[in-house]
Amino acid sequence: MSENIYKIHMGKAKCAVDLGDGSERGEYVNQDYIISKLGRPHRSISLMYCYYPKDAGWPGRASVVHASPDVSFAWDFPYDDYFTYKGGLNGTLDDEPFTCMRDVRRHGQDVTLTLTIDPTLEDEHLIAIAKDLSTFGRMILRINHEATGNWFSFTKRASYKEVAEFFVHFSDIIHEYAPNVKTLMCIGGIEDLNKTEMEMEEEFRCVVPAADMWSVDKYMALHWGWPYDVAERGGNSHSRSKVQDTYDKTKASYERFKFLNGGEGKPMSMAEFNSDGDVTGPYEQADMVKEFCDILVNDKAEWFTSFTMYQFRDRGRLGLEIEDPNNSEVGIEQPLLRTYKEIIHSDWFMPEMKTEGEAQFPAKLRWGGAEDAEGIEIPLHFEKNPHFCEVVFEDDGNYMMELNGKWFYKSPEAKTIDLMGAFFEKPLTGECDMTLKIFAPPASGENDPSQGDDWAENYYATIEKAPSVRIRFEPVEL
Repeated sequence: MSENIYKIHMGKAKCAVDLGDGSERGEYVNQDYIISKLGRPHRSISLMYCYYPKDAGWPGRASVVHASPDVSFAWDFPYDDYFTYKGGLNGTLDDEPFTCMRDVRRHGQDVTLTLTIDPTLEDEHLIAIAKDLSTFGRMILRINHEATGNWFSFTKRASYKEVAEFFVHFSDIIHEYAPNVKTLMCIGGIEDLNKTEMEMEEEFRCVVPAADMWSVDKYMALHWGWPYDVAERGGNSHSRSKVQDTYDKTKASYERFKFLNGGEGKPMSMAEFNSDGDVTGPYEQADMVKEFCDILVNDKAEWFTSFTMYQFRDRGRLGLEIEDPNNSEVGIEQPLLRTYKEIIHSDWFMPEMKTEGEAQFPAKLRWGGAEDAEGIEIPLHFEKNPHFCEVVFEDDGNYMMELNGKWFYKSPEAKTIDLMGAFFEKPLTGECDMTLKIFAPPASGENDPSQGDDWAENYYATIEKAPSVRIRFEPVEL
């Protein structure tokens, strides 16, 4: 191991990749498993919750406390069938979604929290939520998504104009009480390429300038009748679109949002994206996702900042894994997972890494978020493909590390991390030099108010001394 170390900055990818983890269709999967399976962290992990605190049965999940044989559609409950947000007014930070948010952030990823919420609630509820989120760094809040639809409960409690005005008002409260949080708009956008105006433009035009970020949800194929019927040819509870049309509608939506914002653009994402295997089967599902991402790369679509793969593990066929019906803790890998893994390890979707000069121990690291972090890199020399490669720490730091394109997590309790997984899929073919990159997201998952004026945006950690790296190029005994 070289005695020299260097500062390194992790910045934005040309197109960031986010991942949905849990929803009405699947359970939350821990980040250790996901990162091990996919080989890298995501920019953000999307968590989906609802907040209807005045409703009967709250905070029980809608499909449990309001179970009925008469239900024939996923959203035919008094309130939305997401996991329930346990914070808010008189709530707790010791339950979901905060347990999941901490898991996401300690693993070097930002949080995107989708929250469907009663638009008739008083400000004291909204202020309480904002305060809940104030310690979670540079997170994203997607408020009442797919707002131009008619399936979520919030659209049954207020007019579309009132839903739009609620978004603006809640955004103002977030910006005042949790300036670390960016609000994300999710509406229909352009649904017909022959029209220049977006869906419900008059009602929702006020949302465009109020949101920090814009998005549309686009499924190139979707079986919305799940789980109450089976998609079969000739049925009316599913659809399939052309991949190019999906791209064109998304781009047209961005251009219209930009027009409504006085010609200025904002970060544009697809907050839910996939092709439903219920409609396409597992092979064409993977092909369609790859085709869309190929279009992004070939078009050099720098206007498009991110997409969220919906989702990691699904009880239907909208996941990289299907949940085993015999055991909800087991996932059955789909062909899409391998395709998706190849996509997110390609250059267009990888975060930018820049070496920024020499460093020394003790080294102070800054974690701003997955698109702005300062770490260190340690040069390593390899004679050939190793038989043993591991890093040993004496401290109780919380670290995310990258070697040969594969990422590893070290919890405060762990001391030795086996890095050989970096060479199983990408074995070395000869002598080479590479660096071990180390970043330090907060071990608690939250930022520390005692760290200075910029605590809400940045978290700091110090590595006092270099870890030791053990590399061997042959078995212990021959």
